Amino acid sequence: MRVPGGGYLFFGAMTLLFAVVAVTYGRRLATVLRTVRHGVRVPGECARVVTHSDTDAREHFFRFRTAEDGREVEFRDLAPWTTGTGDPVTVTYDPADPERTATIAGRGAGWSPVRQAAVITVGCGLAALLSGTLTVLIGGE
Repeated sequence: MRVPGGGYLFFGAMTLLFAVVAVTYGRRLATVLRTVRHGVRVPGECARVVTHSDTDAREHFFRFRTAEDGREVEFRDLAPWTTGTGDPVTVTYDPADPERTATIAGRGAGWSPVRQAAVITVGCGLAALLSGTLTVLIGGE
């Protein structure tokens, strides 16, 4: 059974999905780059690594104390696969909002979160462009 306009629906949904992911990671990339340039650097550590058994995906959680008031902050960030629980890292953050701006990217800490966010942003942006083009070209057939 053929659904009239089904191609538009599928490719349109794919375009929207890729565009949302690209914008989300693009915003994070901008925040990380701004924080790396102007943020405060403090020592931190990998608090825990959560591995999802169904996908083998790993989430890295880091913890640090703010330089201003000594408050402990925990955040999730992209990290190299070799990062394990207890590993020391250098955390960079904006004192105005440490929970949302903290990252392990920067001088002395590696650039992995910057590279990963950039690859995801560019890849999903190109996928959204391709999917949008396919929506126009063959979606209505």
